[in-house]
Amino acid sequence: MPVQADRDVPGLIVKFGDYPLHHGGVGAIRSLGRLGVPMYAITEDRCTPAAVSRYLRKAFVWPTTGTEDPGRLVEGLLRIGRRIGRPTVLVPTDEEAAVLIAEHQDDLKGRFLVPPVEPGLPRRLASKQGLHELCGEHGIPSPTAAFPQSYDDVVAFAEKARFPVVAKNREAFVRRTRPAVNGTTRVATPEGLLTLARQWGERPGVILQEYLPREDAEDWIVHACFDRNSTPLALFTGVKVRSWPPHAGMTANAYVVDNPELADLAARFIKQIGFTGVIDLDLRFDRRDGRYKLLDFNPRVGAQFRLFETTSGVDVVRALHLDLTGRPVPEGEQRAGHRYIVENIDLPALLAYRRSGYTTPHAPRRASGTELAWLAGDDPLPFLTMLARFVRPGAKHLYQLWRTSRTAG
Repeated sequence: MPVQADRDVPGLIVKFGDYPLHHGGVGAIRSLGRLGVPMYAITEDRCTPAAVSRYLRKAFVWPTTGTEDPGRLVEGLLRIGRRIGRPTVLVPTDEEAAVLIAEHQDDLKGRFLVPPVEPGLPRRLASKQGLHELCGEHGIPSPTAAFPQSYDDVVAFAEKARFPVVAKNREAFVRRTRPAVNGTTRVATPEGLLTLARQWGERPGVILQEYLPREDAEDWIVHACFDRNSTPLALFTGVKVRSWPPHAGMTANAYVVDNPELADLAARFIKQIGFTGVIDLDLRFDRRDGRYKLLDFNPRVGAQFRLFETTSGVDVVRALHLDLTGRPVPEGEQRAGHRYIVENIDLPALLAYRRSGYTTPHAPRRASGTELAWLAGDDPLPFLTMLARFVRPGAKHLYQLWRTSRTAG
């Protein structure tokens, strides 16, 4: 393999909160572990899929909620760093981890290698309101949005808005303590919106966004890694075929598709805001006006990043490790036509999408290859562990979605 990683510098998967079935962390462990990089991870317990990977040297069992005092989390990371005993590349897999690392990078630099991003930028990008404002400042298309400050603001919005609309938690960091909605929620009527709003209290922590009709849209993703000069080290584009929950959640099935226009849009935006590190973008192509509209900016490794790899064997996690250890990132083209499937959520997504008007005309008719999120012949235990742990939380998640759809309707 052309990629020659520094095997003397370990990697640590950093996540906060209780969500043990996270295939992005498993993918990162495998990606660097296959290059001989010693891998460590923060896990909820010793029986998560990440904890049982053959490529993981040690799981640091540290149950967190994501709501702890930042100083406590920083001290916990430093304590883990002392146990590892040598400089380590941090690989955040959720917004809370990415923001904490950026805002406390000076405290962490003695033990860890992190991108030199402007400390306040990841928090602003992970905020729906902050991202919307940045898009407006830099001429990046995004759906029209409102940010109500009170119940009366919601009432005024409901009187004028065109329904359906989309409700999202405004700040990534409030979703664990005071979530207004269970993820992205499509609200069909003014009455449904006001019913939801009565549960939001004095200051609704939501963004109310324009709904882009499924039959007039196509979902795209961009994953990339940028150096300290905001120059792309690896940049990939792909199209979502299915997500779970439908049209609003995690990617369940996607293809690598070359899209120079979208790649240029992403690279230009990153250069303008001066970001460095790994990103995961969600965009929706609106066929009504022919524009790509930025929905979400995740300033960290995306769960489906293993969809993307260059002909030189580089993905965004490998690019990050190479860059932070001072090694060149080999050039190469993305593997157009490659497919990614998340086994435990693609089947329910497939059934849901059969009843929708959504199409993906840019998806290849036949895959040039397939990457599975969980199942790997050289590392089977994460898949088996996922199956053992999936039934109960999976059923609970489906029930929550059903309740949300009834309330919002």
